[in-house]
Amino acid sequence: MVDTTSSARRGGQRVAARLDRLPPSRWHRRITLVVGIGAFFDLYEIFLGGVLAAVLADQWHLGHTAKSAVIAAGFLGMFVGANVLSVLADRLGRRRMFLVNLGGYALFSLLCAAAPDLRWLLVLRFLSGLGLGAELVLVDTYLAELLPRAVRGRYLAHAYTLGFVGVPVAALLGARLVAAHQPLGVDGWRWLLVAGALGAGFLQLMRRQLPESPRWLAVQGRGEEAGRIVAGIEERVARETGGSLPSVAAVESVPERRVPLGEMFRGDHRQRTVMWWIFQVLQTVGYYGFGTLAPVVLTAKGHTVTESLLYAALSFCGYPIGSALSIPLIDRIERRTLIVASALGIAGCGLAFGFATATWAVVAFGFLLTVCSNVFSNAFHVYQTEIFPTGLRSSAIGIAYSLSRLTSVVLPFVALGVLNRLGPAAVFTGSAGLMLLLCLDVALLGPRTTGRSLERI
Repeated sequence: MVDTTSSARRGGQRVAARLDRLPPSRWHRRITLVVGIGAFFDLYEIFLGGVLAAVLADQWHLGHTAKSAVIAAGFLGMFVGANVLSVLADRLGRRRMFLVNLGGYALFSLLCAAAPDLRWLLVLRFLSGLGLGAELVLVDTYLAELLPRAVRGRYLAHAYTLGFVGVPVAALLGARLVAAHQPLGVDGWRWLLVAGALGAGFLQLMRRQLPESPRWLAVQGRGEEAGRIVAGIEERVARETGGSLPSVAAVESVPERRVPLGEMFRGDHRQRTVMWWIFQVLQTVGYYGFGTLAPVVLTAKGHTVTESLLYAALSFCGYPIGSALSIPLIDRIERRTLIVASALGIAGCGLAFGFATATWAVVAFGFLLTVCSNVFSNAFHVYQTEIFPTGLRSSAIGIAYSLSRLTSVVLPFVALGVLNRLGPAAVFTGSAGLMLLLCLDVALLGPRTTGRSLERI
């Protein structure tokens, strides 16, 4: 068994090395599960915007601008939340922001379900998005800092596989509830919001048991507290794996210092910051563009609202499947290479979807697009945790990620305008072109990261 007393005495000097050398255990899988469920609600909420736009366009007689606003309101809240809460996570701690995040989302999503008109719906969608703004940033940051480097990519992919079940669930529930009209006398779309709020509230209770990130504590100068948490983790892992733990490699120690926000624009970090800002703007169009706009695009192709939601749900089944397919690939193929290859798949399948007219082709290419999308998504979520230091990780990822949310605010107004004037083919031709630019950005400016410790990168 591990000597926890001597481990705690060592404090935070070798926190990173102690965490990285641990063998995967039930404890690591449990924490991945609890954190990964949060990704479910974030992704459920993101793709719910397209469902609400399609449903309320019929019920509330929404025009082009109003439909775009329904989609954009949540993303605008996420833009603000990603900037504010991710920076606070580097100042106040990962665990605390996890609880603030979900608490705010649960409250405002529940209020959103009672929205009497479009104005109130937009305000409350903004506020619920504000609560979720840093959720995926925190999922990435927290798991990257707790998981051993040998399984970091694979376990993060497991977390997102669980999270992406929320995408087809949103579309399937939408189709079912719209068809049912008013279950228990309440509009079906309101039940979608209630379901998200109640689930997030329950998850917040589960997250109260999470420890703070020892890596974050160490760079805050709280080495003794970090050491106690790591000692407790070591004891659990040793007990669950039934043996002694590997020795600690002294060369992997983490520098215990805070990193100023301006460090993003100095030295090697400057190139990485510029590369990742460009990436986040471009990936939004290819990745979120399909998920949020698919129900609206399908109605533009001549399908009814119920048919569109059903076909979108079938296409969205590719999200969890693609995420699962990424698991055996993500630690075997260099992250940068996997991002480029899957982005090319998104571009090609998007073009085929945009030009497809037969129902089978629409569903098939939509499904293949979402499969490629989540190999892409899991690769880049792991990649972004690896290219910035611990003291800056949440802030740097969050600020860059907020640009994707800002792009998502603008995207519906531009894409739906192009859709109305030029049709689906033009929308996805433009998307494919932007994904090719993304590939050049990552291939030319992105560093290699696979299999290396966070501190070495």
